[in-house]
Amino acid sequence: MQKQGCCQAPSSSWPVAGLRGRLLKAAAPPAALLAAPAGRAPRAAMDVQVPLWHHYLQAIRSRGGPRAQAFQGAENTLLTVLEQACRRDPRFLVDYGDPQAFQFALRSSGDPLPVEVPLCLDAEALLEERAPGGDDLTLCRLGVPHGVAGLEPWTRDDVFSASEAGGQCCGHIDPGKVLSVLRELLVAAIVHCRHHGLIPPGSLSAAGLQEEGPRLTVLVSSGWRTICFHVVPTVRRSTPDLALAGGHPLPGFPEGLVRRICSQGESLVPASARLWRRCSDRLLSALLRALGSLQGHRLDSLSILDRINHEHWRDGGRSPGLTFSHLKLVLLWAAALFPAPEDWAELQGAVYRLLVVLLCCLATRKLPGFLRPETNALGDAGLDLHALYQRAEHFASQPEAALRIHVTHLGRSPPPRLTSGVKALLQLPASDPSYWATAYFDMLLDKFQVFSIQDQARLSAMHSIFRKTRSVRGGGEES
Repeated sequence: MQKQGCCQAPSSSWPVAGLRGRLLKAAAPPAALLAAPAGRAPRAAMDVQVPLWHHYLQAIRSRGGPRAQAFQGAENTLLTVLEQACRRDPRFLVDYGDPQAFQFALRSSGDPLPVEVPLCLDAEALLEERAPGGDDLTLCRLGVPHGVAGLEPWTRDDVFSASEAGGQCCGHIDPGKVLSVLRELLVAAIVHCRHHGLIPPGSLSAAGLQEEGPRLTVLVSSGWRTICFHVVPTVRRSTPDLALAGGHPLPGFPEGLVRRICSQGESLVPASARLWRRCSDRLLSALLRALGSLQGHRLDSLSILDRINHEHWRDGGRSPGLTFSHLKLVLLWAAALFPAPEDWAELQGAVYRLLVVLLCCLATRKLPGFLRPETNALGDAGLDLHALYQRAEHFASQPEAALRIHVTHLGRSPPPRLTSGVKALLQLPASDPSYWATAYFDMLLDKFQVFSIQDQARLSAMHSIFRKTRSVRGGGEES
């Protein structure tokens, strides 16, 4: 069992306005602590709902195979172009080791997929300099030290800016210039592939290559689908300071797996014309694949929530909102906070484990990075988090309407699972990160009437944290 306080998020300075006055409404005693055995009261309603969840999952899975095939065809087209581009300039490499077909098949959304193009250089020989005057520790410049053999191709004017001042570096590799070179290579490669019939006619659009930004957009048609790829030049560099990787085992993941994956190092990707940014997307995708090897409904719950997000919260993808990357982070946190296999044995309960984490993040306006908890994936997304919270809470309270995919599934919905005031509970981690623990989320699951774990230690921990929430109303928290 995970101990209370494990996998804590960093402290937050966000105020919890009006929390003390509203908490009593939300903090009714957990039903699992009043009923014997735990979770018996809502079972009659749950027994009716379970087939609906599985029917919804079957509808998603029926599309998984065709989606994976479409992705494979699009990926083959893009790799053919990248191979030609990299032959023209050996400073760029083709990465065949980051399969994303499984991830594409999980999704309903059409969010762009990143494709990294590694740079052929000794990244450990470069000097990483923190961005001047910035608080974002993930931003940096890449300096080329004096007299280091093998870096000469990266001191050419097309990718390099010489330093006028003295110091350890003779200059820096500029991501803006690297992007420009890669853009020209891709255009030339596309022309070559079309001329020699190496890619299907009309399968690839290069119009997005002219857009400004820290990535190159390529649209590839495969079957009747058009898949958007973001091609990104990348520097692979070891990362000894990853917060959750440095010798800290993560419950919910196979032993040693996180350390092995993180030993591959993060990617440095363009953030602006001069700055690079550390990116963990490739490592997070590897962790997601590892969850797929475990028994239970972890990936199924992600597929369901992504479909709900796409169809209902984002109006079929026409409105801005949460991305698959956001929901992937939510699943990784949920897997660590709920490491027991029985947490993922039942489909409805598995989805709600993601939902309680997501609702807490939306209420506190913070989704911590999984490998870098000091970062916030919601911080610069420009989203209306209040509106997203309302939609997610409504679904969590009455999911049945959103799960009906055919007129034959219409029927009377059970009453809402929630009473007013639960948002006050969801905001607690903003004022005290010790709430970011299994017992706290168990209490939330009980609020949604989906807590059926019989483990007495977890029941006791949930009761303890419930008493702690009640003490907030009295003007202070118990230690």
